[in-house]
Amino acid sequence: MISEAGIQTGTVPQAHIRTKKRKDFKQNNLVGYLFISPWLIGFFLFTLIPMGISLGLAFTDYDILGDWDYVGTDNFERLAGNDIRYERAIKATVKYVVFSVPLRLVFALGIAMLLNTKRRGVFFYRAAFYAPSVVGGSVAIAVMWRQLFGTEGVVNGFADMLFGWEGLTWLGNPKTAIWTLIILAVWQFGSPMLIFLAGLKQIPAEYYEAASIDGANSVERFRRITLPLLTPIIFFNLIMQTIAGFKQFTQAFIITEGRPLDSTLVYAMYLYQQAFNSFKMGYAAAMAWVMLLVIAILTLISFRLSTYWVYYETKES
Repeated sequence: MISEAGIQTGTVPQAHIRTKKRKDFKQNNLVGYLFISPWLIGFFLFTLIPMGISLGLAFTDYDILGDWDYVGTDNFERLAGNDIRYERAIKATVKYVVFSVPLRLVFALGIAMLLNTKRRGVFFYRAAFYAPSVVGGSVAIAVMWRQLFGTEGVVNGFADMLFGWEGLTWLGNPKTAIWTLIILAVWQFGSPMLIFLAGLKQIPAEYYEAASIDGANSVERFRRITLPLLTPIIFFNLIMQTIAGFKQFTQAFIITEGRPLDSTLVYAMYLYQQAFNSFKMGYAAAMAWVMLLVIAILTLISFRLSTYWVYYETKES
């Protein structure tokens, strides 16, 4: 029997309510997992399990066609200093990332600020500037880019017409070949531009009006209002573009194939060559895990350093 005191204090009903809430919570979780089950199945089958297999292959000598032999850390020791082409791939990738990412972000921010105005045809210009990012990663654009910078290409035609430079070999010169890839990366500024544009739309116009009343010019408004409030967007774009830069493959593979003298042999291309040209799948798996660790470390460092320059309005003082 339930005592009168128990009914008055509400002990039994409250326990019943808590039990019902737990059941409802579990049912809601079950429904949620049911809805995301296609993604979970794909994640386990095509991401998590392959990553585990690749980690195992990194410690083996596997040529795809035969059995694998356990070699311990030999693949990683070879990466540490016994592969001259691997060192060249690192240098080419670092040079590509160091120059392409800042230039793309600066260019994207500049165009976003120009488009953050009320003028006729602004929606058309936004779509037009975004278009290179949609088609820029395709094989067709890479082939077109190779033709543009060829000996008989349009770029050489303009260089000859304007400056009298004849027969320049942009793709055959180790000093200029990597720059053709960097210029292509900068041309594909559409995605970070749209993100910058969304961030600019979130800055209240009252800030600029108050600064103008105080006598601040356009440069001061940009330095004291736009940049501080846009730092979270800059940080996000910096992380995403850096990761994309380290994974660059298609353009380099189609345009230069790593030539000349491995000056454009980016990391992902050398990994591909080791896996599918030389059939050294274990060595390629070790390269993939090294790249994953490098990107993770750089991302962690970036997040640590972001506390010194990224400004969040909701951050507690």
